[in-house]
Amino acid sequence: MSTTSTYTVTGMTCGHCVASVTEEVQEISGVQDVQVVLESGILTVTSAQPLDDATVRSAVEEAGYALA
Repeated sequence: MSTTSTYTVTGMTCGHCVASVTEEVQEISGVQDVQVVLESGILTVTSAQPLDDATVRSAVEEAGYALA
């Protein structure tokens, strides 16, 4: 069964920002799908099992952004 988690990313201003966040979060083990909405900053992650929020935060920070 899949788990879906939603986060808010701050600091994104363009499509490149969205691509960077998507790329980093997709590298997390177990992640099946990543959706990022630039206008709202909403990051939706679907994974095989619940993700540790710190892992997601780390991936977002690696892309150069922060979770609200």
